[in-house]
Amino acid sequence: MRLAPVDLRPRLAAGICALVLIAPLTRPGPACAALGLVLALYLLERRALPWRRLIHLEAFLALLFVTLPFSVPGAALLSLGPVTLTDAGLARTLTLAAKVTASVLLLAALFAGTAPEHLGAAARAAHLPERLIRIFLGLVRYLALIRAEMARAQEAMRARAFHPGTNRHSWRAYGWLIGRMLMRALARADRVEEAMRLRGYAGRLPRPVPPPIPAADLARAGALGAPFLVILLWELAR
Repeated sequence: MRLAPVDLRPRLAAGICALVLIAPLTRPGPACAALGLVLALYLLERRALPWRRLIHLEAFLALLFVTLPFSVPGAALLSLGPVTLTDAGLARTLTLAAKVTASVLLLAALFAGTAPEHLGAAARAAHLPERLIRIFLGLVRYLALIRAEMARAQEAMRARAFHPGTNRHSWRAYGWLIGRMLMRALARADRVEEAMRLRGYAGRLPRPVPPPIPAADLARAGALGAPFLVILLWELAR
C-alpha cells in the first residue's frame, strides 16, 4: 500500500502542507510523534531509509546537541564547569532534531526517484511562482556542467603543482577560482538566454493544460496530511 499519490501535484501539495504543519511544533512530544508518523510511512511502504542523507543531516544536528542544551535558560540538569545543561534546552534540541529529521525523511519519501523536470512541471501546474520554477529548472539543468567545469579547473591547478593549504597563496588561488567560475557561469547564462530567445522564449515557459487530478490521488494526499493536522491540534491543545 502506498500513501503517496501517483500524481505529482497532490503529492507536492501534501508535502508542503505537512511541512507547514510540522514547522510550528514546539514540544518534544508532538515533534517525536511527527517523526514516528514519517517512520511508520516508510514501514507501510516498505521503503528503505535514506541513510546517506541521514548521516549528513545528523552530523549537522550534532552541533545542536553540543550548543543548544547549554544555552537556553531553564532548570539545571547537569553542570559541566561554567556551562549548565537545562531541561528547556534539552527539550528544544530534541524538538528541533525531530522536526528536521521528519521533514527531510518525508520529502525523501515523497520525491525520491522523481525526475527534476517532472517536479518542475508539477510546480508549474500548481501555479507556484514562475521565477522560482525557472531558477529550479535552470539549476538542475546546468549544475552538472558547472561541477564539471570546476573539476577541470581544479585539475589544471593540480597540474601546475598547486597544493592547497592555510596560507595567503592558497586563499588567493581559490579566490581567482571562484571568480573564474562566476564569470563563466554568467557567460553561459547569457548564451543560454540568447539561445532561448532565438527559439521564441518570451519570459514564460510553456504551460500545458494539466489533466484532472484523480480522486484516488486526492484521497491519498488527504490521508497523508490529516495525521499531521491532528498532531498540530495536539500541540495547540496544551
